[in-house]
Amino acid sequence: MHASSVVEDEVRELVRRRGIDPASEQAAVRRLVDDVIADYDERSLDGSLPALLDARGTARDVFDAVAGLGPIQRYLDDPTVEEIWINEPNKVFIARHGVAELTTTILTAEDVRDLVERMLKPSGRRIDVSSPFVDASLPSGARVHVAIPDITRAHWSVNIRKFVVRATHLDDLVGLGSLTAPAARFLEAAVASGLNILVAGGTQAGKTTLLNCLLAAVPPRERVITCEETFELKAPLNDIVAMQCRQPSLEGTGEIKLRRLVKEALRMRPSRIVVGEVRQEESLDLLIALNSGLPGMCTIHANSAREAVQKLCTLPLLAGENVTHQFVVPTVASCVDLVVHAATEADGTRRVREIVAVPGRVEGDVVETADIFTTRDGRLVRAEGWPPHQERFARSGFDLARLLQAA
Repeated sequence: MHASSVVEDEVRELVRRRGIDPASEQAAVRRLVDDVIADYDERSLDGSLPALLDARGTARDVFDAVAGLGPIQRYLDDPTVEEIWINEPNKVFIARHGVAELTTTILTAEDVRDLVERMLKPSGRRIDVSSPFVDASLPSGARVHVAIPDITRAHWSVNIRKFVVRATHLDDLVGLGSLTAPAARFLEAAVASGLNILVAGGTQAGKTTLLNCLLAAVPPRERVITCEETFELKAPLNDIVAMQCRQPSLEGTGEIKLRRLVKEALRMRPSRIVVGEVRQEESLDLLIALNSGLPGMCTIHANSAREAVQKLCTLPLLAGENVTHQFVVPTVASCVDLVVHAATEADGTRRVREIVAVPGRVEGDVVETADIFTTRDGRLVRAEGWPPHQERFARSGFDLARLLQAA
């Protein structure tokens, strides 16, 4: 048996005897690992045990195995790693700066199942044959998605999307090159003036990060309610309530969907409502909330700002046959004020590609849009459009003409 295996077994036995919870008492586990390694080193001097060649490396590996997520913990600790996914036990991938790479980590099927069990334990969520998908959050804020056979062909599919905080304010995005300073000033003014903003983009385009940065521009006197599938938003606000969905119990009861959260949020005296992402019929409830004069923001998967508006005109139809296109289209036109579209470039850089206004007009069942900022020669520049509700900017103390002339 390898020296690290002996140390790990001894640590696990002491953890069990002393009743230590590895998840919540990590400092105690770390001290225990150090003590066991020191004791092991002394006992190995007489040759009865294999020597520890790398005490520091062994301590890290044993701690990760007992209190962390074993072989993938190092990727969770690595700030350059944005995402980790397991297609099958011997194919563990990571993404750095938007670029995927196959790691040298080799797991077993049992390792993968054990990792999933440990990841789901803090959230109380479950996965089995009757519920073959699960979404959950790790204590670190990373988002976990798992799918199992027979939905997948043969192996458990695991995806861990880390929330790598590189930007918390719009100025941070300017520093990263994701946004220009004039566009950032305009978006700050739009948020403070209470415009309804739709953040659009593909997977891993930085929509959640951008939404977080927009939330940071919300005036401190406002009360914000956020609704998400799993917790991802981390807004630096004092008066904020965050809610997430809940899976059904083993009996199939107790499920809380995103649509319910949006409805409940309206009963919580919000100054502004934020939905992490609209995918289905909850879009109708969000539109109804915005139509009542409540400012809000959300994200949506789309390849462009105009496609995002078109998609938002379609998703509410999933709410039922009584919801018609004739109702939804003008409602979208009157509720959405701005669409900010972000995308990932070929080199993995995330950038805002366009900021589009929705003036509120409909022509032949098509919602009209106007470009405020657009990308030319790889740079976000001022276009000719103007945002709606210009009087709101004035009431909030912003000179809109000067803001956009500076661009």
